[in-house]
Amino acid sequence: MITLTTWVLAVVPATMPLQQADTTQLEPITITATRVPVAARVLTSSLTIIDGSDLRLRGVTSVAEALRDVPGATVVQSGSFGGATSLFLRGGESDYVQVLIDGVKVNQPGGAYDFAHLSTENIERIEILRGPGSVLYGADAVAGVVQIFTRQGSGAARYNVGVRGGTFGSVRVDGDVSGETSGVQYAFGASHLATDGAYAFNNDYDNTVWSGRVQLKPDDVSTLSLSMRYRDSRFHFPTDASGNLVDQNALSLDEATSVSIDAARWLTDNVELRLLVASNVTSIGTDDAQDNDADTTGFYAFQSLQDLRRQSADLRANVFFDPGIVVTGGVELERHDERSFNESLSQFGPSNGSTREDRNNRSAYAQVLLNHGGVSVTGGARVDHNSAFGTFWTYRGGVGYQFSTGTSLRGSVGRSFKAPTFFENFATGFVTGNPELLPERSTSWEASITQDLVGDLVSVTGTYFAQSFRDLIQFTFDQSPNYANIAEANASGLEIEAVVHVPAGLSLTANYSYLDTEVKDTGFEIGEGASFVLGNRLLRRPTDRLTASVDFSGLERAGLGFGVVYMGDRDDRDFSTFPATPVILSSVTTVSVWGNVDLVPQRGVVPGLSATLRIENVFDQSYETIVGFPARGRTVFLGGRIQGGRGR
Repeated sequence: MITLTTWVLAVVPATMPLQQADTTQLEPITITATRVPVAARVLTSSLTIIDGSDLRLRGVTSVAEALRDVPGATVVQSGSFGGATSLFLRGGESDYVQVLIDGVKVNQPGGAYDFAHLSTENIERIEILRGPGSVLYGADAVAGVVQIFTRQGSGAARYNVGVRGGTFGSVRVDGDVSGETSGVQYAFGASHLATDGAYAFNNDYDNTVWSGRVQLKPDDVSTLSLSMRYRDSRFHFPTDASGNLVDQNALSLDEATSVSIDAARWLTDNVELRLLVASNVTSIGTDDAQDNDADTTGFYAFQSLQDLRRQSADLRANVFFDPGIVVTGGVELERHDERSFNESLSQFGPSNGSTREDRNNRSAYAQVLLNHGGVSVTGGARVDHNSAFGTFWTYRGGVGYQFSTGTSLRGSVGRSFKAPTFFENFATGFVTGNPELLPERSTSWEASITQDLVGDLVSVTGTYFAQSFRDLIQFTFDQSPNYANIAEANASGLEIEAVVHVPAGLSLTANYSYLDTEVKDTGFEIGEGASFVLGNRLLRRPTDRLTASVDFSGLERAGLGFGVVYMGDRDDRDFSTFPATPVILSSVTTVSVWGNVDLVPQRGVVPGLSATLRIENVFDQSYETIVGFPARGRTVFLGGRIQGGRGR
């Protein structure tokens, strides 16, 4: 039988052995770029892997913080803990990245995703695909894909319990248990964060997460995996849309549940059938009650509730051929539902509105992978038929070659798309949606070279990419419907990555990203205060970004490290004025340090105790990633952790 392990071994070139001397790093295996396990070196697309154990050693507890070190990625947050957090990847819009948790698409229909509440507990690894991903993942995977894999238990039962506290009255408690019994692998985790927030009043934030994954093998040719993640967040915000401190009691609620069932069975020695059934339900609410009895002018109270449901079933077959060829074909059925309600109280009387909409998507896709003799070839195509916008085709192709000298070349090209939001399609009342909207689309290409030096202790990669964004959806009051496909923009850039593994436990990583964005068609917008100004940069995306980190684990019972993030100046708009005022946000450099020490080593069934320290923004830099919303100053976290169970 051609097992997945056999396939992985087949696609690693003879010039890149899996094991050499003790100082050699094992070749990482990835799934996101191809949906079959492939050695990362033979991919024809750009991909970053973040290991969950590294995040825990560094004390990183949010996915947003982890993504700051990814080449081509810019993370912006509206203020303190819980403030809306967006990811701009390779110059794309903030809703151009598909986000998955164990295969479940957790974006809102239309691509939006708030990273503010996504924590790192129970995470095995995060894979970030940079570039088009619509062939395998459909709508919204325009500039990339972020996929989170939760831990898969094995061996004897083990557990962790940790607590840490710090600046702004922050307290975080987390725990996990994992293992394997009677052939059933399991891993469960939970966490709770509570903080007073960085603002002077009404900035409390709490976030509770439960997650779990169970996998079993009914027989020698079948596996069944069940994954679940539940999150409940409450964020108090004193700010208006411009960042002014104006409200004593406004808060937002965000609750989400994602569930997936992933079943696999070998039908023959070289044909694998996989079925993924997934569901994500998100409820988002805002409650801004009347401040006091005297608060009776203007629009003085507001409530809203939005319920978003995204269910899908994906059936695909992988046909494996020797040596190093796999053909994938699949179909996906997906349904989106939105139910929303809002009510406003004002001096003009009460008003309310509600919506109830749904749409369906059917798709078919195919992919061919070839990895043999140092040559890598990827080709795929997909057709989506959506009940709202009709039929849309996407494609992706790439080629790579690994030389015996440690040099790797690769290049790829692809097309992707983003679906309209429900509001853009179906809004009624004060704003009229446009049911005739087309998807926003992008065509992109990239070329890359990787060179290994000093054996494979040093690796340097340079990647050039270019993307064009077309049919961007814009709003105007001057016509009805109020939305139309009209704006255009381009983004191109260079990403340079370096990794150095020094014997004795020293690891150095660095990357530099140069980004050139340009508005090519402003659409409806006019004036210097518009979001799209002809020839200008896209908002909130810096031209230059540099990150570097050093980790030292050579000490017997301790580890330490530090990281630096430089973000160049960015264009933004100050929306506290009308029309909005153009603003250039200053460049900033922030430093983080971390460390951990085993105070009591674990011995057999006697649990161990360790202490952790993380300091973010060490030099207390004052800066903003969004005009009017200051980022957190120096933030210190000190904690302890108990580890127990056998096998550690």
